Amino acid sequence: MNFKTLTPGILAVALLLQSCQDEAVPTKDAYLDLPATPYRYTTGDQLPTLGRVLFYDKQLSLNNSVSCATCHKQVFAFADNVAFSHGFENKVTLRNSMPIQNLAAGGFTDGGIFGGGISLFWDGRQHDVQTMVLEPIANHIEMGVSDFDKLADKLEKVPYYSDLFKDAFGTTEVTSQRIAQGLASFITSINSNQTTFDKSMVDGGVLTPLQQQGRALFVNTYNCNACHQVQSPTGYIMAGTFANIGLDEVYEDKGVAARTGKAEDVGKFKIPSLRNLSFTAPYMHDGRFGTLDEVIEHYSMGIENNENLDARLRDANGAPRQFNIPKADRTALIAFLQTLDDVNVVTDPKFSNPFKTR
Repeated sequence: MNFKTLTPGILAVALLLQSCQDEAVPTKDAYLDLPATPYRYTTGDQLPTLGRVLFYDKQLSLNNSVSCATCHKQVFAFADNVAFSHGFENKVTLRNSMPIQNLAAGGFTDGGIFGGGISLFWDGRQHDVQTMVLEPIANHIEMGVSDFDKLADKLEKVPYYSDLFKDAFGTTEVTSQRIAQGLASFITSINSNQTTFDKSMVDGGVLTPLQQQGRALFVNTYNCNACHQVQSPTGYIMAGTFANIGLDEVYEDKGVAARTGKAEDVGKFKIPSLRNLSFTAPYMHDGRFGTLDEVIEHYSMGIENNENLDARLRDANGAPRQFNIPKADRTALIAFLQTLDDVNVVTDPKFSNPFKTR
């Protein structure tokens, strides 16, 4: 974890969480700890409770070695603290694990409808959470499951799933659709809306002078808000959630273009939400920056002249902008970005690993 960007209070929480982080595995010495947990679904909490168990269960991988939580750890706001995560055969993934938060605002409605929301993954290849959750399970690097019928049969033989599926669906039958529904229900329950910034928008009096200065720099001076619309829980208000920010003059990872085949999409990636940045380092699609100061340095002096560079990052002459952000402004910007942290996400027991070791 990048401890340099954390305030003292959040640092204490993060250190405690990291010291306690232990992805328990469902063995004969493990048991499920599932007290009644309010996920605030009018249709009941049985479906997200099932999803929570599935999310943390390594038996969803081909060789029982990794779970969804292997790459999306609660302590890191459901991102990972390495540039590239390790899959079921210890091979590394091709892109940095994105945090999971506020996906409900992108199309989930209480009652089991998942879809029509914000773009998912770095290349935006999915818009439906229920479809999205199956991709890592089937991925040849991540979890390696090529036959979902076999996975369903496998889970049907696991004793604790009998009651969980019956509670959620009325029968003990396990299907890939039901697995997807459970995972999507849990994931879309992970909401970040208790940040200092959220509270400041309600009463207007929470931000310190330094944080207020950082907000003015973010919104006005450097116009960061043109891409990162932090006033929205998802981080987006307007269309156009992809950008080429000049990380490289020539991109090895083609980004959106790998999906669309269009030359103008080379180097474009999803603009990430800035919520919980203190917990989600390293940054960018390839995890190249380990600190927020390194990210700011990129925008200050490091924007490359890629042919697809976003117009917002070019000056009046068409050259890459050099923002030349001074140290005092960097300090204020980071202070403001820390107001987007929501400790509830990384501490709430209902999002934690339900497998406990005796």
